[in-house]
Amino acid sequence: MNSRTSSRITGEGRGAWGTFRRALEVSPGLREGLLGVLLLALLAAGGRVVVPIAVQLTLDDGIRAEQGPRTGFVLATVGVCAAAVLVTAHVTYRMNHRLYRSVEGGLATLRVKVFRRVHDLSAPALTSERRGDLVARVTADIDQFSTFLQFGGMFLVSLCQLLVGSAVMFAYSWQLALMVWAVFTPLALVLPALQRRLSAAYGRVRARGGDMLAATGEAVVGAAVIHAYDAGDLIGRRIDTAVEEHRRAQSRAQRLVALTLSSGEVAAALAIGGVVSLGVLLGVGGRMSAGELVAFLFLVTLFIGPAQMSTEVLNELQNALAGWRRALAVVDTPVDVPDPAAAGRPPAPGPVEIRFEDVAYGYPGGPPVLHDVTVRIAPRTRVAVVGETGSGKSTFVKLLIRLDDPTAGRITLGGVPLPEVPFAALRGRVVMVPQDGFLFDTTVGENIARGRPDTTPEDVWRALRDLGLEGWSAGLPKGLDTPVGQRGEALSAGERQLVALARAYLADPDLLVLDEATSAVDPATEQRLQRALEQATRGRTAVSVAHRLSTAEAADHVLVFDGGRIVQQGSHAELVARPGRYADLHAAWMSATGAPEG
Repeated sequence: MNSRTSSRITGEGRGAWGTFRRALEVSPGLREGLLGVLLLALLAAGGRVVVPIAVQLTLDDGIRAEQGPRTGFVLATVGVCAAAVLVTAHVTYRMNHRLYRSVEGGLATLRVKVFRRVHDLSAPALTSERRGDLVARVTADIDQFSTFLQFGGMFLVSLCQLLVGSAVMFAYSWQLALMVWAVFTPLALVLPALQRRLSAAYGRVRARGGDMLAATGEAVVGAAVIHAYDAGDLIGRRIDTAVEEHRRAQSRAQRLVALTLSSGEVAAALAIGGVVSLGVLLGVGGRMSAGELVAFLFLVTLFIGPAQMSTEVLNELQNALAGWRRALAVVDTPVDVPDPAAAGRPPAPGPVEIRFEDVAYGYPGGPPVLHDVTVRIAPRTRVAVVGETGSGKSTFVKLLIRLDDPTAGRITLGGVPLPEVPFAALRGRVVMVPQDGFLFDTTVGENIARGRPDTTPEDVWRALRDLGLEGWSAGLPKGLDTPVGQRGEALSAGERQLVALARAYLADPDLLVLDEATSAVDPATEQRLQRALEQATRGRTAVSVAHRLSTAEAADHVLVFDGGRIVQQGSHAELVARPGRYADLHAAWMSATGAPEG
């Protein structure tokens, strides 16, 4: 039974540490090599401290030595310092390489899991989300964390550098070291509050970015309709609004960024000024040499750099975390239609029997659209499902192929309850040809071949020949190598349906489901499609949803829906011969087509 409630995927409410913990659970590859990265970061930080120490030794023990300048000592110190700089550069490179490799591997895992979860969501759950926003969660939102790594590696070294540098500063002069820490401590205390505000601001930025991508994507996909209805101004205003809202959100976030960066600049200026003033006083008092003061100033820059960078890195981190939360929110969205996988049991091979037992269904937050549907579809029976728009036909089919589960009752496939059938078995045994057959942006032949993984060109030609479509395919501009374009837009609606039907036939399903496959084709193509349908459904269980009742006339059994219920069922001849909903629909259809009743 389906007890799902409708909700949007937001990702809000999870803190930074909670996001990190969940990310490590979802992408354990993020942990790989981190200990080595930390050790390399400590080595790199230690190497950077060598320069200030070398400066102090050169001044105090080399140039200003009591016995006069010691050229050899100075050259040796410079040589050691140069070697330390080269080693530090190599260690930093190795650290960044290990860090990027670990994190990019972890993010790749996260991308795959987000993408798979999107495909695990039920049809209503996907309908409640904008496609562009879902694409943004898989791409741009995760990319933002990858961008953060450009700063992350440097920040890791800088953080170690700050700790090592502080220790050396205290060794030189605890008075100056305390003064530097006193200047930056207020910034450190205020920064968490600023970061919380920044986190919320960047969350809005990522959400508005998803809105903008969704609006833009819709405009691109629907360009033909927009031109046909001269709706460019309306769509343009919608895009302008999305862009403006994104700009406002970004501007609010950047104001907070500017505040944190300027605070760091002020603290740095105060620290340098204080060190120079107090250092001179200590030098005059004989408690600090010139070399030590110069070295300390170098150490202060090593301290200030990480302190200032920390504000920038934390800003980037909040932006990255906002995107990460949105991606993790998809992974953490409960699956409404779970796959029983290994715990399930597939139906016995061969044509399958279908049973609906007291099935009811209602979309989340809406009224029921199916009521007490009970029906048996025998193996190898071709069934037509008819009824007015909104009568429940398409919902009946969605439940049959398990795009969602009923809110009451049960459905069995070959005697096995549908929720117990593993998806691998279900998708291998049941194939649906939707009303608008989706085609991939490749050739006609490759689209047909997607029906079965091990398909050869000979199999494609055999399927077309069986369906009587070899003449049609040979008449295409480049035969089976004809490109179909984005979503098959280079072909007509009827031609897209022919490709989709050939693909379904090649998959050789036990149950073939057709959702109004002839509803948007011209008469000539309809005749070709009807002949192909006759061959495709022969010897297998088939369920066809149809507005054109020519499909019902050729079916073995007809189910008539009205108001979410099956109000009549039987053969076409039986139903048209007695008063009722089907006879009315058939008479209206015959009148609309101009065909003589008989």
